[in-house]
Amino acid sequence: MASSTQTLEVPIAGMDCTECTLHVQHAIAALPGVDQVDVFLASEKAIVRFDPAQVDLLAISDAVKGAGYRVPDRTLPPDRSSALQRGYSRQVLTLFGVVFFAVLFIVVIGEGLGVFARLTELIPWPIWSIVIVAAGLPIFRNVIRATLHRQVISHTLMTLGMLAAVAVGEWATAAIVVFFMRVGDYAERFTTERARRAVKDLTALAPQTARLEENGVEHEVPIGQVQPGDVIIVRPGEKIPVDGEVIDGQATIDQATITGESLPVEAGPGVHVYAATFARLGSLRLRTIHVGSDTTFGRVIKLVEEAEAQRADVQRVADKFSAYYLPVVAGIAALTFLISRDPLATCAVLVVACSCSFALATPIAMLASIGAAAKHGLLIKGGKYLEALAQADVLLIDKTGTLTLGQPQIVDQVAYGISLADLLQLAASVERYSEHPLAQAVRAAAQAQNIPLLEPHDFEALPGLGVRARINGSVITVGNRRFIGQADTLSVLPDIERLEAQGQTLLYVTKDGQLNGVLAAADTLRPEVPAAIEALRSLGLHHIELLTGDNERTAATLAQQIGVSYRANLLPENKIAIVKEYQAQGHVVIMVGDGVNDAPALAQANIGLAMGAAGSDVAIEAAHIALLRDDWTLVPRVLQIARRTMRVVKSNLGFTIGYNAIGLTLAALGYLPPVLAAAAQSLPDIGILANSSRLIRQK
Repeated sequence: MASSTQTLEVPIAGMDCTECTLHVQHAIAALPGVDQVDVFLASEKAIVRFDPAQVDLLAISDAVKGAGYRVPDRTLPPDRSSALQRGYSRQVLTLFGVVFFAVLFIVVIGEGLGVFARLTELIPWPIWSIVIVAAGLPIFRNVIRATLHRQVISHTLMTLGMLAAVAVGEWATAAIVVFFMRVGDYAERFTTERARRAVKDLTALAPQTARLEENGVEHEVPIGQVQPGDVIIVRPGEKIPVDGEVIDGQATIDQATITGESLPVEAGPGVHVYAATFARLGSLRLRTIHVGSDTTFGRVIKLVEEAEAQRADVQRVADKFSAYYLPVVAGIAALTFLISRDPLATCAVLVVACSCSFALATPIAMLASIGAAAKHGLLIKGGKYLEALAQADVLLIDKTGTLTLGQPQIVDQVAYGISLADLLQLAASVERYSEHPLAQAVRAAAQAQNIPLLEPHDFEALPGLGVRARINGSVITVGNRRFIGQADTLSVLPDIERLEAQGQTLLYVTKDGQLNGVLAAADTLRPEVPAAIEALRSLGLHHIELLTGDNERTAATLAQQIGVSYRANLLPENKIAIVKEYQAQGHVVIMVGDGVNDAPALAQANIGLAMGAAGSDVAIEAAHIALLRDDWTLVPRVLQIARRTMRVVKSNLGFTIGYNAIGLTLAALGYLPPVLAAAAQSLPDIGILANSSRLIRQK
């Protein structure tokens, strides 16, 4: 009998690059009873699935410590901790910047004038040895620990270079190497912290308390004590702490934290509101539906934090390059010594090599873009989807709820053998409990005429076809032409030809297999769609196709409005087949849908993009990218973000490869002394930070 497993979220402190996450992952995975480990740099945590009968938190914590990191006791709330870290980073950055450039200036100028060696000779070697050990102890400890675990890290080669300088009596050079190693460490930490910032700022918005109403009395409680069904009070200016339904009150809600939309919305009884949004005007009483990590905001945070698990192919290539880079550098150093017999040139080769910059080049840019995009209502689940989106060349679009507002209205009716009122009563009664937009339109038409609804029995919904139920002993169906199976008869009815010619969606109503009438529904194209389609074409996405279950004439009318090709009369499985068809031809496919009926096609596409996913569990789970508000201008925007991110990633990698190649060449030829090599190795991280910061600031 298989043993049960548990999943545990473990905070990890001290990780600065993807090399660190791999060390932690290997350390935890080596424990008996651990099934799966995912380590996340941005959110500084590991998610571990394990057998509690074989391993526990203490063992996991010890494994983390053994790898050179620690499991902190998080006692500060996220917003306070984040604020402290921001202040600390600014102060230390200023101090390090002053010290770094002062030392760099002294070293470079002194080395160039030939006075650096004479000045450093005035300090006896015991003083230098104390400085080296005191400043380099954390680095040496990590190198020793990694070596004992048969691992080679970036500091391993630099430590060998430092020891080589000591061996030939270059104590000052060794001390400068250690200094710039520490500066490089800080540059890596700061670079990573800047990429994490967007994620941390997002996390800091999570509500911590709620105003709970019990027996008519209000009292503030930690959010963890709120349960679904509880009544929550929200005052003007307060943050809404839960996902819930308004049961009383009226307020203007700022939903920018969820949807990125700057314009507020009005909320009253029956309206669904989201956690982490703000009640700017008015008070509300809410019935709690979701709390904490189950809220829309909670799911957004979780997916953004764990997005780095979906690593781009370019990142995997960089990781492999980094793994081979260190042995290659060691080989170049050995070859340098064999040819030149110059220990200082060999030392410089070991010191100038900077493998962390390879590891940082891709994830820093990805984390920056994903975090910044989430703050504007664009939920991207991982770097692999950003990379795929940047390469996409085919766009497939669903119609109802995606291109259109998804709020059709009944605009015409034709009855055969019964009155129009009876026709509408039958149709609305069958659709009484359906959530389809067309069902809502039928019910709205009946309500507008004060037509009472009958109770349906044996209700059945067939995706892409229609619905069926038994009313007063008769089987009533409401659906499209294929559902009722009377294509030959219907084709000769002039009323139906007239309605189809107008591009309207027709719902055929039958009673016990006999056609009783037709309801014509019309939907409205979203006003921003034509401009968004043109923007996508200007970005080079020329193959755009509409996929719909509607008839040919309805599809043709809509496709003509926006200038795209179309396929009509499609079932959900037909859409999946079309996605596969394009993929088999070598295309990278984007599928845009509302995430409900399109979930299978969204999952099959290279990039499934769900519109208006806020509050929709299905849309958020099925899509690779979720737009948290219904706004087509976000579609070309997210494509621009993807392409810009990949340009930054490629420039980061190109800069790193070129910089290291030049540095290694100069060092091997003896033109770059160890002191300047130590200074040079810390600069690529700063360059990557400066380049990637453009993504953090993007709007």
